Amino acid sequence: MTRGFQDPAASAAQTNAPQLIDADPPITKRAKFFRGALVASALGLFAAAAAVGMVPQTNVSDLPPSQLVQSVMTLSPDEYQVSANPDAPYISEARIRPGDTLAAVLQRLELDDDKLQVFLTHDPSARSIYKLYPGRSVQAATDESGKLLWLRYVHTPGNESDGQVVTRYLNVVPAGDSYKAEEVTQNTDRQTRVAVGTIRSSLFAATDEAGVPDSVTMQMADILSAKIDFLRNLRQGDEFRVVYEVRSHDGRYAGAGRVLALEFKNQDKTYTAVWFSPDGSNSGAYYGFDGTSLRGAFLRTALKFSRISSTFGMRMHPIHKTWTGHKGVDYAAPSGTPIHSTSDGTVEFAGTQNGYGNVVIIKHDAKYSTLYAHQSRIAEGIRKGARVTQGEVIGYVGMTGWATGPHLHYEFRVNNEPIDPLSVDLPVARSLEGNDKAAFAKLAGGYRQQIELLAKFQQAMPGALASANVN
Repeated sequence: MTRGFQDPAASAAQTNAPQLIDADPPITKRAKFFRGALVASALGLFAAAAAVGMVPQTNVSDLPPSQLVQSVMTLSPDEYQVSANPDAPYISEARIRPGDTLAAVLQRLELDDDKLQVFLTHDPSARSIYKLYPGRSVQAATDESGKLLWLRYVHTPGNESDGQVVTRYLNVVPAGDSYKAEEVTQNTDRQTRVAVGTIRSSLFAATDEAGVPDSVTMQMADILSAKIDFLRNLRQGDEFRVVYEVRSHDGRYAGAGRVLALEFKNQDKTYTAVWFSPDGSNSGAYYGFDGTSLRGAFLRTALKFSRISSTFGMRMHPIHKTWTGHKGVDYAAPSGTPIHSTSDGTVEFAGTQNGYGNVVIIKHDAKYSTLYAHQSRIAEGIRKGARVTQGEVIGYVGMTGWATGPHLHYEFRVNNEPIDPLSVDLPVARSLEGNDKAAFAKLAGGYRQQIELLAKFQQAMPGALASANVN
């Protein structure tokens, strides 16, 4: 626990010392801590790249290690700079782990007030803390006697709202013999960070040591899931280099954002990914450095976990008891199971249609469209004309319309004619063309330079794990 915590980067700048940049929010004394810092000319090169997507055209193979890394140091929690103000509160922070309970988080924060736990678990104003998201943080400030001054649960970091990126957190303060809570929304600043690591035992162990947030680790696995089996095919010595966003408010960490660029070396094969959005919206996708899309134009199924209950073709209708053609594939799943759009597109219809019940129809281009029927409810914001991205939740499994049990009826249409989605050769992802292709090449070139610099660092400091801000 640290009194009057100050950002190590700010402290280093004030003392003209080599700049140390913490890769995570402040943590408690009990947490294991290993942080390497990329500094001096390396950090300067990264900063230029982050600002405009490019770096100076330097031949990194000619740079000696001393020009890349001036110092790589470890910093223990007790070595943080502290405030000279004797009344400054003690600030502590606990990162939520998979399977965590509220009691476990409060224990790590050294908050043993039974009234606080009762309030947090029963008062409606504190309902956002009922759901603990792994990777998010709970912060607490106490005075010298250990009395709680405030507690914050940063449950929604870096969320888009009316064109602004905001962080939402639950703020709890003492109120007489009890507590009161309110939801707070504040604007956040965006920063870019880089990290490198080597697999010793598992992906999460390596990213933890490198200071990479769990949400970024999960993105890494998802982005390259079609290329690498992260459960079975990782090997000791595999390496990663990643560039990603984080959010901060008043200089304090407020959550991780999107992976911007990634390189992963797995069993002597190297895989790359760059996030690219032609219009600057959230409807972009990941491409390799060569511009190859990392996903197909269509997912094979709209449900992540299900079983096929009825295939495409002729069948006996379960309700009308007549031999008729079945124009789609039925996927049995519990009511409420999320339904995902199988490709980018525009909602053509969202509402109720006869036997389909609650149904969403998405137009993907002049040729392809998909239909999702029998939904228990349609997701918020899914209406005619709305843009959707591949994998976006558009509704939830149900049994509205002509259905005898909860399932999704999914149709894949070519020129408005239903085609068997299980046997058709799904179209490949559309390639970048024209101005989009040129813009991507410029962006990818900058990230390629950053990745090469990170690889140079790993070679210069074998076994070291590092992360750093780049803007």
